[in-house]
Amino acid sequence: MTVTTAQSPPGDQGPQTSLGTPPAPGTTLPARRKARTESRRNLATLRASDVYALLGAAAAALCVTWLMFDRMLPFNGALGFVAIAYALFIGLYALLVSFDEDGPAVRDRVAAAVVQSLGIVMLAVLAFVVVYTLWEGREALPHLNFYTESMADAGPLEPLDVGGVLHAIVGTLWQISIALLICIPAGLVCAVFLNEVPGAFSRFVRTIVEAMTALPSIVAGLFIYATFILALGFDRSGFAAALAISVMMLPIIIRAADVVIRLVPGTLREASYALGTSRWRTVWHVVLPTSRSGLTTAIILGTARGVGETSPVLLTAGYTAELNADPLHGPMVSLPLATFELVKSPEPTYIARGFGTAAVLLVLVLALFVLARILGGRGPGQLTRRQEHRRMKASRRDAKRFATYAPADQPSDSPAPTRSTP
Repeated sequence: MTVTTAQSPPGDQGPQTSLGTPPAPGTTLPARRKARTESRRNLATLRASDVYALLGAAAAALCVTWLMFDRMLPFNGALGFVAIAYALFIGLYALLVSFDEDGPAVRDRVAAAVVQSLGIVMLAVLAFVVVYTLWEGREALPHLNFYTESMADAGPLEPLDVGGVLHAIVGTLWQISIALLICIPAGLVCAVFLNEVPGAFSRFVRTIVEAMTALPSIVAGLFIYATFILALGFDRSGFAAALAISVMMLPIIIRAADVVIRLVPGTLREASYALGTSRWRTVWHVVLPTSRSGLTTAIILGTARGVGETSPVLLTAGYTAELNADPLHGPMVSLPLATFELVKSPEPTYIARGFGTAAVLLVLVLALFVLARILGGRGPGQLTRRQEHRRMKASRRDAKRFATYAPADQPSDSPAPTRSTP
């Protein structure tokens, strides 16, 4: 007896099986594994494990170093203790970080710890210098006569309420002002020349400038003393000291300004040249305004180098305890030179005046820095509130002017009159 299967409806192309035969098993595909996504490492967020690793490494380094110096090995000395403790701290910190992170993260954390620790050391040294200077000069700084009198009437045994450093303040202001008047235009022009006029001569000038950055200050003083005083016959004066200071400041300003101008994007110059502008108008209206904040920093670096010079001033201007406001005639002392002469005295009052003079020099440098920042302004694209207010007022005036002339520019709805021809 033959068994026939039921006919499938039209259009059904499924498999046909006999009634007594079980269906064939289908193919089972394995489950597809989910793609493993790597977690993105965040190097900016400070986690609790990072703080624990830092504190644990520091504590362990101090304890191990103390055991080595006090119990195990015959070591002594504060400098050796600090060096060994720091090396152990870096090694232990890298070990603790490696428990939670991979190789690149460990290297990043170790490098960050080294850089941040060096920054902390520099800030600590700077704070120590400032605080120590102010502390040692605390006896002289509260006296008003310290800022309004000179040392002409103050002997070694005079109390602190007699005499001051007015002559040194005036001398420093005259010398650094003359030096800036010489160095700012000369340094900026030379830096622009090195960048905008390439060639063999500019490479030669750059080599000379780089060599002059390492020039000892005593050599600059001897150069001005031999040329300006001995050869030309001028007297020792504040102007001669300013010339010696300019020799020290000029290569610093040129080198720093050269680097800053080199960072100006070339596309800005190309856009200016495409508009038909000459080279020097491009420099004046594009390059210098773009790098204004960096040029201010270059001037500050040069000023910081020149304001602290002592030996060139001693050779070219001499030393005096009297006030001299004429930079062209007579000896003129500066604040660093006055500090040197006062501190080397064995008298306690002179030593207190010397540290007070150094504190005044620090305040003067800070004032010059703030003034330079104010004059230098902000970086390109950053506007002050006053500049934003001026720009808003100019935009409103332009909008009113456009609204006034708009009806005259709009076409009228009536058709234009036509002239008929016979």
